[in-house]
Amino acid sequence: MGATDPVRDALARTREAVLSGGPVREPQRDVVSRSWRRSLAAHVDPENDAPNYEHERAEVDRIRRCHPLSPALPLLRQTLVDIADQAMHMMIVTDEQGLILWREGQRDVLRRAEQVGLVEGTRWSEESIGTNAMGTALAADEAVTIHSAEHLVRTYHPWTCAAAPIHDPETGELIGAVDVTGSARTFHPTTLKLVIAAARLAECHLAAQVAVRDERLLARGLAHLTALRGEPGALLAPNGRVLAAQPEGWLPPRIALPNGGDRVWFSGGEGVLEPLAEGWLLRAARTTVDGSPALTMPFLGIDRPVAHLDGQPIRLTLRHAELLTMLALHPDGLTADALATMLHGDDGKTVTIRAEVHRLRTALGARVLRTQPYRLHARVDADFHAVHDALLAGRIRDAALGYRGPLLPRSEAPAIREERELLAAALRTAVLRSGDIDAMWSLAQNTGSTDDPELLHRLHQRLPRPDPRRAILGAQLSTET
Repeated sequence: MGATDPVRDALARTREAVLSGGPVREPQRDVVSRSWRRSLAAHVDPENDAPNYEHERAEVDRIRRCHPLSPALPLLRQTLVDIADQAMHMMIVTDEQGLILWREGQRDVLRRAEQVGLVEGTRWSEESIGTNAMGTALAADEAVTIHSAEHLVRTYHPWTCAAAPIHDPETGELIGAVDVTGSARTFHPTTLKLVIAAARLAECHLAAQVAVRDERLLARGLAHLTALRGEPGALLAPNGRVLAAQPEGWLPPRIALPNGGDRVWFSGGEGVLEPLAEGWLLRAARTTVDGSPALTMPFLGIDRPVAHLDGQPIRLTLRHAELLTMLALHPDGLTADALATMLHGDDGKTVTIRAEVHRLRTALGARVLRTQPYRLHARVDADFHAVHDALLAGRIRDAALGYRGPLLPRSEAPAIREERELLAAALRTAVLRSGDIDAMWSLAQNTGSTDDPELLHRLHQRLPRPDPRRAILGAQLSTET
């Protein structure tokens, strides 16, 4: 029998005293005491709980590919895994909710960890499994070591873990945690300092990538800003941070980006977003000279369509979005018979179309939807128009960047389905012929990675090795073969 450990024995006595409500001779550390209170309030069972297994391996792989910590994994691996191997420990990386995404280390340790649920796809938040270094570091937003019986759940008393949170360099928000876990008997006191250093290195690495991306976006995007010919505009990072603006100071430091559509509102007024490679061009919304209303229709890749009339959102049924799309594609107007055939096929009934148009006209107003024939009296700003026009003008990259997915993907109306398929096929053909890397990347991201293996393989071949997108794509292709 091995020698007893007085520290672990003292922690075990403290645990039993706290849980039983008896006198506590050796009080817990504050960070542990607070964590226990949170864990017990979440009804974690100190004797029997196990982590929630939330994702299968394929889903974990998908989450990994798009997680912001993915680019920092090689650095974390280089910093921690060899040392963890030598100490018979393992490195774990989680997302901001404590979901284990990566774990690497000595094979025997990984096997032992599997027996207690320390595997990819399990969630190690305090609410799920009580006090542990990963969950507590995220909850308290500070680096922490949890030793032996400081774990609330008895199953994990043989383990000690040290974890540090990692933050997004742009927003300061938590994006995950890095952890080293191993036997409580062999854990070294300096491990926490090493984990903290690794977390700071990861943040610096991500910050450097952001700086490189910003420089790349500025180099490529300033021409777009110049092309506005003095009109108010700005280049935005993917999260809405303003990188350059004309005139200077007309925008706040960050713009709140919409969940759907291309319109944004801020204290200075209204703007229109245009996607660029790795960012956005924001231009001030133009007012119409003739006083006609502005109707924005962002219908690409949208399951629940929303139009904007003079900046005000109008939620639409799918049928109303289909009607608007057909009228936008036929600016001279359509009869009820033509609309019935387009949306319902040969079985379409004009009485049904007239009823739907009446309801849509009530929502938009008679000034916008005219009759005899049915037509739109508005300045229409439709994303599917913009993609089509860019293709006709030979601006393949702009077309690909503006394509956010299929046109009204839930629609089964014959004319919508035909337009959707024609636009997608024309764009794909043009992008593949162009060989433009940014256009190919944008199209691959917006059409679904598994839908077009030919596009993915061609893109992987063209991406230079230093480009981080090549590593992401390579990992993606390796999981699909």
